[in-house]
Amino acid sequence: MKVILLCDVKGQGKKDQIVDVSDGYARNFLLPQKKAVIADAKSTGELKSKEEAKQFKIEEDRKAARALAEKIKGIKIDIQMGHGADGRLYGSVTAKDIAEALAKKIGMDVDKRKITLKDNIKAYGNYSVDIKILADIGATFEVLVHE
Repeated sequence: MKVILLCDVKGQGKKDQIVDVSDGYARNFLLPQKKAVIADAKSTGELKSKEEAKQFKIEEDRKAARALAEKIKGIKIDIQMGHGADGRLYGSVTAKDIAEALAKKIGMDVDKRKITLKDNIKAYGNYSVDIKILADIGATFEVLVHE
């Protein structure tokens, strides 16, 4: 009997997979516990439309990520920091500071965890910073730390 799994079932498959199981296993275990539904034309069509909607959403997210990467690419961010008598910064410039400055510049919220710094910035100067928007979509921009 062919069934569509509604959740992960150990030894059978993952959620939204169509699997072939014995009739008794389906009738006595999977169907009563609402872990599967019979794979008829209606449920198969629903599964297909659900998968198409998921793919559409993924593609829309990728388009938005590419647009954001193009918007960020080559942008210059100015961060003003105070310093002590010896000219060293008070504290350091972190990914949080850069994310806040970038959000003000482009007008969109940016997650600080997506900004890649080798180490916190502890001196004045120009720095090249990477942001990874999605796994394979990123951009590089400049950060100028000054008085």
